Amino acid sequence: MNTKLFENEYAKFWIKDQILFFEYKADLVIDLAAAQRIVADRIQFQHEVAYPIFCDIRGVVNFDKAARDYLAQSGSVLTKAVGFLVHQKVTQTIATFYVNINKPTVPTQLFEDKSAALAFLSNYI
Repeated sequence: MNTKLFENEYAKFWIKDQILFFEYKADLVIDLAAAQRIVADRIQFQHEVAYPIFCDIRGVVNFDKAARDYLAQSGSVLTKAVGFLVHQKVTQTIATFYVNINKPTVPTQLFEDKSAALAFLSNYI
């Protein structure tokens, strides 16, 4: 089942096969205000239904500390699990820091391969 695409200035997201796909736009620096907007838009888009989330963060250059803290806590609302798709060393470093230091409240893993990330998330459908 496919759902319409939602897009704001930071990301686009859609639901396919009971997984929410979330793709950040290129060359982003995420601060607290951006993180709050991203989470609010995602929650509204989900209509109170929790999903495993495939999150492509390859476009993000940096998340500031306040944004990381906010995403680790409030960003987990209505999520069953998160699979981050990473590819650049910088992105992988940011994501590893987020997972290990900010300790998100749902199962969260990093992947360089989309298929592996989707296999992980399929356990939470």
